Amino acid sequence: MANFNLNKVILGGRLTQNPELKQTQSGTMVLSFSIAVNRRFTPKNEDGSMGQSQADFINCVAWRQQAEFISRYFRKGSSICVVGNIQTRTYNDQQGNKRYVTEVVVDEVYFVDAKGENQGVFNQGYSQPAGQGGYMPSTYNEPQYSTPAGQAPAQQNGQAPQFEVLDGEDDLPF
Repeated sequence: MANFNLNKVILGGRLTQNPELKQTQSGTMVLSFSIAVNRRFTPKNEDGSMGQSQADFINCVAWRQQAEFISRYFRKGSSICVVGNIQTRTYNDQQGNKRYVTEVVVDEVYFVDAKGENQGVFNQGYSQPAGQGGYMPSTYNEPQYSTPAGQAPAQQNGQAPQFEVLDGEDDLPF
């Protein structure tokens, strides 16, 4: 493989603190946060229980719409999934020492919590795609089924919708 380069990371964990949205001097939104990710370092015990685990704290940074989205819908302890790339940068501290920072630059953000978890932060409900990468909350709507005229949909009667059973492959419409 000549000149193969790939830098992609997917993390799932919990926010370690409430996110705080900031703005650069040029007006660009930025959000730095960390995700606690459990790492199991011993195999399952003989009784089938999980082995010991330890948390890794991964620093992340999100820009623009992703930063605003995270600050609006996630809180300390919220489960989150981010997709991005690892970036290392350097800077000089106040004493003039060169410092290195390694962090995940977030490209996509996803909800992980089930509806109703985390004290109502996600009570907006179901998630669906929103623009480039990531998910935005919206209200979940039950799927609509068409029924013959004059008949009430089965799901409104508390029953599952009825489907036609096909006997063999010859009956398939394709």
